[in-house]
Amino acid sequence: MAYEIIMPKAGIDMTEGQIVKWLKQEGDKVEEGEIILEIMTDKTSMEIEAEVSGYLIKILHREGETVPVAEVIAYIGEQGESPDNQPEEKTEDAPVEQPQTGDKPLIRLEDSYHVVVIGGGPAGYFAAIRAAQLGAKVAIIEKGAYGGTCLNWGCIPTKAYLKNAEIIEAIELAASRGIILENTKYSIDMDKVLKFKDGVVKKLSLGVETLLKSNGVDIFRGVAKINKNKDVVVNDSQIIKADKIILAGGSKVSKINIPGIDNPRVLSSDDVLMLREIPETLTVIGGGVVGIEMGLALHALGCKITVVEMMDRIIPGIDAEASAVLSATLKKKGMTIITSASITGIEERRNKLQIKLASGDVVESDKALLSIGRVPDLEGIGEVEFVTERGKIKVDKYMETSVKGIYAPGDINGIKMLAHVAFRMGEVAAENAVKGNHRSVKLSSAPSVVYTSPEVAMVGLTEEQARERCDIRVGRFEFAANGRAMASSETVGFVKVIADNKYGEILGVHIVGPTAAEMINQAASLMELEITVDEVIKTIYGHPTYSEALYEACADVLGEAIHIPKKKK
Repeated sequence: MAYEIIMPKAGIDMTEGQIVKWLKQEGDKVEEGEIILEIMTDKTSMEIEAEVSGYLIKILHREGETVPVAEVIAYIGEQGESPDNQPEEKTEDAPVEQPQTGDKPLIRLEDSYHVVVIGGGPAGYFAAIRAAQLGAKVAIIEKGAYGGTCLNWGCIPTKAYLKNAEIIEAIELAASRGIILENTKYSIDMDKVLKFKDGVVKKLSLGVETLLKSNGVDIFRGVAKINKNKDVVVNDSQIIKADKIILAGGSKVSKINIPGIDNPRVLSSDDVLMLREIPETLTVIGGGVVGIEMGLALHALGCKITVVEMMDRIIPGIDAEASAVLSATLKKKGMTIITSASITGIEERRNKLQIKLASGDVVESDKALLSIGRVPDLEGIGEVEFVTERGKIKVDKYMETSVKGIYAPGDINGIKMLAHVAFRMGEVAAENAVKGNHRSVKLSSAPSVVYTSPEVAMVGLTEEQARERCDIRVGRFEFAANGRAMASSETVGFVKVIADNKYGEILGVHIVGPTAAEMINQAASLMELEITVDEVIKTIYGHPTYSEALYEACADVLGEAIHIPKKKK
């Protein structure tokens, strides 16, 4: 069975790529992981690896040709095989004539589906698999790589980079722990860094496709839009009918309208992940989660980082004390952080970017990273009119839009733009689409995580929000007093627990420190189950563990913490 090689979507804004050079010719044998061609986009050049072993049986587009993303450019198969034997993905099953629309004839599939999902990101593929598990006949359409932004351009690749930062910090820490390395000098091979990152992403993306296929979901590639008849049209040429539609288009990079923002030296988070040379200096425009994570990762690779944030602190959505600890730690590492600053314009002078601040100051750097958040990607809406709110599709508690039978889980509704929240929204949308509206989404115990060093995580209300709503008690425990943290040289940070004063119900948990990303799931479970601080301290925690800090913070709410010096009255 012939395997399609498609023009990859190397970035959210990429629409086409140019074939620079074929390293293999028709008839050549190729091995999985072997580089077979080079492509170029408006931002960068890329090497494309074979995803399966076999023979390059057909090249459809030659060197110098510009090809839209997701279009097939070649086939790999068995020796002598014809690419016509390609039933893997349904593209022209039982076509019947349809009226012409514009210049392109539309092809209607004879078979319809119970559910069609637009978008193969966290909400989309989760919804498709869950609907299939419930017995529905399901199709899914994705214009780029399956797995969405999180897997391909966000959560996963940034964690690969941040692990490099962790390893480098460990090398630098070794001597203080009595591990004397003969030579602590190291260099960065960006080709290998990219290859490792791309390898992880490819395995996970192919894994998503495998999961979809194993559950009987029909996979389509291309740009999908909903027409006025509430059918799904793929690539303006193919109609797919469905009883219900799940619109999970995800999000795209947000942009700001200031002079000079279109300078090619101003990169998106997608572009940064494709850099083969690390700039000496880089300005991060926006001190949110992505900006701080990528800034820290590039700082560890030898880039001098300056963060410019409009608000009065970095990552303003987290607890103020947590933000302050993180900011102080990043500054100690050598990053420059400028808050309460807005940018009025960007100019290029003497091969450098001049980033002008409203205060009159100028920040100079080789490149800049635009990281001011993301906005819903509404491309899939097509001809249907939905009720929207500030560019986000409005949904009810069942994830259904204002148009009955169409659901919109994930980033596209803008409620809480996190991959794990999208998973749950997709699951809920699928169950309601298949079985009727009966299940709603509860997000009060959904955690948020910043994968910095130290890690930051939170669930529930901040202390400021809680004080505005009710009478509270706050417990706190420093990692500096935690045995496991001390033994591991990871003593920066704390655990803060906010509880209702009357009943002891946990309203919020904030963690800065080692394994915060893992510990917050325990805190989220406590909140989901409505366990009180009194009940938590009846549990025996293992020793020595980082999570004892959560136990001690709960005990501190009650004034019963053992490993905190007695407070003077």
